[in-house]
Order: sequence, then structure tokens, then C-alpha cells
Amino acid sequence: MDQADAILLAELQRDAAQPYTALAAAAGLSTAATHERVRKLRERGVIRRTTIEVDPAAVGNPVLAFVLVRSERWVGDEDTRAALAAIEEIEEAHVIAGTASLLVKIRTAGTTELQDVLRRLHEVGSTETIVVLESFFARPVRITRP
Repeated sequence: MDQADAILLAELQRDAAQPYTALAAAAGLSTAATHERVRKLRERGVIRRTTIEVDPAAVGNPVLAFVLVRSERWVGDEDTRAALAAIEEIEEAHVIAGTASLLVKIRTAGTTELQDVLRRLHEVGSTETIVVLESFFARPVRITRP
């Protein structure tokens, strides 16, 4: 990955809907070269998908919580992955090192729904929940420029 690819990735993270002409201008490339580079970034798996960012509160999910799950058994298996993936309120799930085994990010409509998710997570292990009161910012993936 070179400087032009890094610029294209940063620009696409900022606004994935911008036209190839704008991307080309930002990267100092022709439109055709830009289109080809973006295609290759997709093929290599650098660009996983193109999506939009939705305001969770605007669609009825204002409660954000991070949950540490502690378990006596290994949780880095397909059964645990499938069980967590089946809970649609879970946005992210990570196997971690430390006193907990998993870190889970949850969004719900309210605390009643959060409590229901926590009840289901107790099947995996004990939980420690951190409810977010306010989010200052969330950054896109940092692009290391060559």
C-alpha cells in the first residue's frame, strides 16, 4: 500500500459515497486509476464493505453498554461465537486477555432490553457492565501512511 492508497482509504472512510472524480483529485490520480486502485483494495480485502453510519438513537437504540464477560471455560470457540452472534443487540464481541474472557459492545432501546441481553450473556459467564452516558467521538480505522 502506498501513499495514494492511504489517501483513498482515508477519503472513503470520511465519505464512501463521494464520486471517483473527487477521490481521484484527493489522491492526485486519474479517475480510471482511482477506480482500479479501489477495485484492487476490495479484492485484497483491505476494503471489507461499503456502508453508511446510522445514528443509533435516531433509530431507537440510545443505550450503549460495554460488558466484560468472565468465564471459567474457553470462550474462543465457534459455539460461543454463534451464541453471541445470535443476540442481535450485540454489535461487537472480542476474545480478550486479562481478568475477563470477552468484551462485548451492546446497543439497546432501553435498560429493560439491556437487562434481557445481560441475562442471556450469563449463560456464557459472569458479567460486569459499563453503561455509556455520553460518547465524545469514535474514530474510523487509522490509516498508516507509508
